[in-house]
Amino acid sequence: MNAVSNWNEVPLFDGEVAEAAFWADNRLDLRLMESSVAVGMENAESVTITLRMDPRMLARIKRVARSRFLNYQSMIKQWLSERMEQELRER
Repeated sequence: MNAVSNWNEVPLFDGEVAEAAFWADNRLDLRLMESSVAVGMENAESVTITLRMDPRMLARIKRVARSRFLNYQSMIKQWLSERMEQELRER
């Protein structure tokens, strides 16, 4: 069984059959699950910002989040966190 360690490894599914086939051979890595839970804990000290973006891009982000059973704002924060860690490692 393969461990999914990054949300980008989870494809967009055409239907429930394709999704079931994927999850039959794959599972979420524990660190990915823990990082998703940790993001929710940060809300106590979070700051609200305004971010303008193209409506089509936002619709695509929402569609990806929905396919992963995530809140789109949480997914965006997860992506930003992952990218920030990547940038810091590459220094």
